Amino acid sequence: MNEKGAPNPRSRIAIRRLLSAGLAIFAAAFLVAPPAAALALPTPKEFVSNLDLECFKTTSYQPPATTLVLRHLNPVLGNLPTVQVTLGQREQLCVPVAKNNVFPPPNVLDYVRFVDLSCYRVTGPSINQNLGLRHLNPVLQNVPGISVTLNVPQHLCVPVAKNGTVPSPDILRVISHIDLLCYAHQPNPSMNMPLTLTQLNPVLVNQIPTGTVQVTAARQLCVPVQKARDEIPPDVLDVVRWIDLEKFDISSPAISPVPLTLRHLNPVLGNLPPEELRLTGAAQLAVPVSKNGIVPPG
Repeated sequence: MNEKGAPNPRSRIAIRRLLSAGLAIFAAAFLVAPPAAALALPTPKEFVSNLDLECFKTTSYQPPATTLVLRHLNPVLGNLPTVQVTLGQREQLCVPVAKNNVFPPPNVLDYVRFVDLSCYRVTGPSINQNLGLRHLNPVLQNVPGISVTLNVPQHLCVPVAKNGTVPSPDILRVISHIDLLCYAHQPNPSMNMPLTLTQLNPVLVNQIPTGTVQVTAARQLCVPVQKARDEIPPDVLDVVRWIDLEKFDISSPAISPVPLTLRHLNPVLGNLPPEELRLTGAAQLAVPVSKNGIVPPG
């Protein structure tokens, strides 16, 4: 202290240091670290062009009577009226695969390996829509495009989880809104090409071995739709509205039956009961395409 009772310069420095140390302790005790960054959503082109699904026949199952009103999402078909369908027999489970050992980039693989779609028989009016389709997946870039005329819807494919394996919330908020309405079309040209398929979903990687299939006739075009009462976040809608998959028939090696339990992921179907099934052999391969030269952005 000096003669007037005020702290001397050394004392003032010591006091400041004590105050600084106290503030640091306070901050460490009460300040919360910022949350971890959310998983970055791939661009529509990245997501769609890397989405390949192998569609397996399943044991038969009839879900409870469920009627849905569907609205087309893709810009090329956006002028079509809504479609009302009733879920019929489950006939397929489509699961993600890689072709010829070409795997999606890591940021895309995080998502597409959880895209499992359960496909149910539906009926509806013919739309008589002419479309030019071109392949988007890098493995099929040199395969010629095809021109088709869509007629009647045959299947609705909706997102499910297998054996209770549900992805993280960042991924679930995207894949739970992937609904595809699959239309029969004419003609049905053959790709006539062998492809090696590797399972991507963690539930199946050790149950279904990598194998070579022969891809034959183009059979259906599956296009994105939105179910009434399904609220799709805008950033998710920007991706799922571009998912167009062409289903080709395939000849594939026999597999041992694979038992699975399915649960619906889309909120509109969340009240449906779990489904037991066995995969009994692959029937089709769904690969990404663009329609009429309109390519997903990104």
